[in-house]
Amino acid sequence: MPSRRMFSLRIVNSAKFLKMPATARLLYYDLCMRADDDGIVEAYTVMTSVGCKEDDLKVLVSRDFVKVLNEDLVTYITDWTENNHIRADRKVDSIYKDLLISVFPDTKLIERKERSDLKKNKMIISDMDSPRTVHGQPMDSIGKVSIGKVSLSKDSIGEYVETAPAPAKEQKHKFGEFNHVKLTDTEYDKLKNDFGFEETKDAIKYLDEYIEMKGTKYTSHYMALRKWVFDAVKEKKNKKTTSSFDEALRNA
Repeated sequence: MPSRRMFSLRIVNSAKFLKMPATARLLYYDLCMRADDDGIVEAYTVMTSVGCKEDDLKVLVSRDFVKVLNEDLVTYITDWTENNHIRADRKVDSIYKDLLISVFPDTKLIERKERSDLKKNKMIISDMDSPRTVHGQPMDSIGKVSIGKVSLSKDSIGEYVETAPAPAKEQKHKFGEFNHVKLTDTEYDKLKNDFGFEETKDAIKYLDEYIEMKGTKYTSHYMALRKWVFDAVKEKKNKKTTSSFDEALRNA
């Protein structure tokens, strides 16, 4: 996540914004500073860390400065694209991008694009691997030699470059009663080491049932577990979130 964010004066200098309580305005700044490149932020984590009250988030929701996406208070900054102009080749897609689109399908997001210099490098590598000539001379049998699993290729200035093969993609396995959660063995072992076996088991069960109920899609179940599911399970066990507040957010 970038360490710098911007704010539009049209937003923060408007009467609609300035008429809000100071605590609500400060919460808006904190949410924007911690939001990802799609303008999505875990509001509960921010509120807990900065000591804001639930009423401050209600005010932002009622004034349409933010939209709450689920009961775990994953929140979207409504005027995100006006506040921040992010280059498409530097943008990192949010792990909650699919959730945002499923709740608000008309939301316009910045589409990530590959950097032009990376495209150029790929074209150069492709040309090196093609059966062409070097300096007008045909490539002979020495031009490309395969030794075991390592390839030695002759480049445009006659030197040899050692190129290692790309690592094989690790297979993902299905977890949960409904088989919605997909993790590699490495991801699963890391979760158990970082959070504990029972906690990981409960978190996978929570996410599996959540996807079955909501139909939400995630680019990475591993990142979803780490970013909000473990916190949601802990919060549920400690009974810190009241049903009245959830109902108020749904009706806002």
